[in-house]
Amino acid sequence: MPHYQKLLQIKTAGKSLYKITSKIESVVAESGIETGLCTLFLRHTSASLIIQENADPDVLTDLSNFFAKLVPEDNRLYIHTTEGSDDMPAHIRTVLTKTSEQIPIYRGRLALGTWQGIYIWEHRQRSHQRELLVHISGD
Repeated sequence: MPHYQKLLQIKTAGKSLYKITSKIESVVAESGIETGLCTLFLRHTSASLIIQENADPDVLTDLSNFFAKLVPEDNRLYIHTTEGSDDMPAHIRTVLTKTSEQIPIYRGRLALGTWQGIYIWEHRQRSHQRELLVHISGD
């Protein structure tokens, strides 16, 4: 079974959701795999990888607002505070979401639903260079 890997460097500009669907679609096309599996792995502990609504931006705003209430940036709540008030909450938010996704490849394309998009969710206030490993296997 053929395998294809690519390490993507994705620059974030601070806390937000960054749509990366087209970047992943390009890697799938490069791979030449028609039927298989695309595994995504974000190599960080303060950012997440999610599949979510891609049409109405209010969904992403609501998710961000909910997580801000669920995991507040308040140093009084945490022991690990040396890297700033957003660091420990970023780690917690990452644990509550995830750093990997698997998406089937069908007829040479990601088998995402009509309203699904792939996002990196940056949980830190400042910009970061994030690394995303894309691994594709199949025929």
